[in-house]
Order: sequence, then C-alpha cells, then structure tokens
Amino acid sequence: MATPLPLEVVAGICAATLTVAMLRSGGETSRATGAYLQTKPTPWRLPQSIGAGLRGYLLGPGNAQSLGLLALRLAIGLMMIHHGQDKLGDPQGFANNYVIPLHLPFPLLMAHAAGYAEVFGSWLLIFGLLTPLGALALSGTMSVAAYHHILTSGLNIYVLELVVLYLGGSIALLLVGPGKFSFDAGIAKELIESSPENEDSDFSNAENSSLIAIPVESRVL
Repeated sequence: MATPLPLEVVAGICAATLTVAMLRSGGETSRATGAYLQTKPTPWRLPQSIGAGLRGYLLGPGNAQSLGLLALRLAIGLMMIHHGQDKLGDPQGFANNYVIPLHLPFPLLMAHAAGYAEVFGSWLLIFGLLTPLGALALSGTMSVAAYHHILTSGLNIYVLELVVLYLGGSIALLLVGPGKFSFDAGIAKELIESSPENEDSDFSNAENSSLIAIPVESRVL
C-alpha cells in the first residue's frame, strides 16, 4: 500500500534537514585575540579545481534560470513519485508485466529497485539534494522503460512521448545542475567557503589589514 503523501512530505523534509545539518557540522572558526591563530576543524577540504567546478555547476545560473530549473525539478519529481509508488504497491505485477519480458535477472528484486529508485530519486530532485544522484536514478529507470516500450510497441510516439519527456528532463538536470534554489547549492557554498584556498586568502587579507606602518626613527650619529 502506498504511503500517504503528507507523511512523505514530512519524512522527506526531516531527512533532508538532517542530512544538511550533518553535512554542515564541520566546526566553527576560532581565532585567538591579538594572535594570528585560525583553526577550522572541518572535514570538507576542497581543492581549488573542485571548488570551481561546484561553483559553476551549482551556483552558476542566474535567478531566472534557477527558477526554471526549480520548476523542472518539481514537475519531474512530483509526477515520478507516483510511478514509484505504483511499482512498490504491486511489485509482482510490475515484474510480470515489465521486467520479465526484458529477460532481466531477479525480476521481483528489480521491480523493488525500480520503485525505490523512482521514489527516492524524485525526493532528491524536489529538494535539490544530491541532485545528480536523483537525476541519474530517474534517468536509469526511464531508459529501461523506453527500451521496453520500443521492444514491445516499436517507435510509437504516443507510447514513448511521456517516457522521453521524463528521460530528457532527468538528463538535463544531471548535466546542468539543480540551480541556486536547492540544498545542493547551499551545501556547495559552505564547502567552497571552507576550502583551503579561501581560508588562506582570508588569513592573508586579515594579516595584511592588520599591518600598521611604523615610522622609522632617525638615526643617532
């Protein structure tokens, strides 16, 4: 039996909030007064190349583009959740109708895997949390669905159109990213700000700003 939607919303919000809290619990910066001491015991130490890649992938699009990506994430996630619920509601029926005709091993296990991939992948897209993983999960299930439709019905546009739309949207999110309005963007900002390069830059700026020009005393002959 499918889980009621309000419970899913509460469970998803709690899981997403807990995940973000765990990822952000890296420690706070402590500085000794009057001394050049800066410590930040955080496990997230990003090289500059990775930080630049995350900045472009998650923080690059403008607000309008990020709103468009948010709309795409919500549209795909909210619709795909119900497909996953249907699979988990009757996994044996899904295995008989879709998995066994493809001659895949362990059809019942594959049916459960497809259902959970669509449910959890949809939640990841909705919250923008680990978006590449969620988009990859949905892209995988939709690729298998497209192959099944082509195998059984040929290139029938009326059968393939919905699958192709889901597949194209998932691949687009996988390649472009979730946009600024996502948990991933907030996490990436924290990681980039805590990277060694930024820490060294902040330390250098603080050190340079604290230098005081002291006039040189005249020599006494």
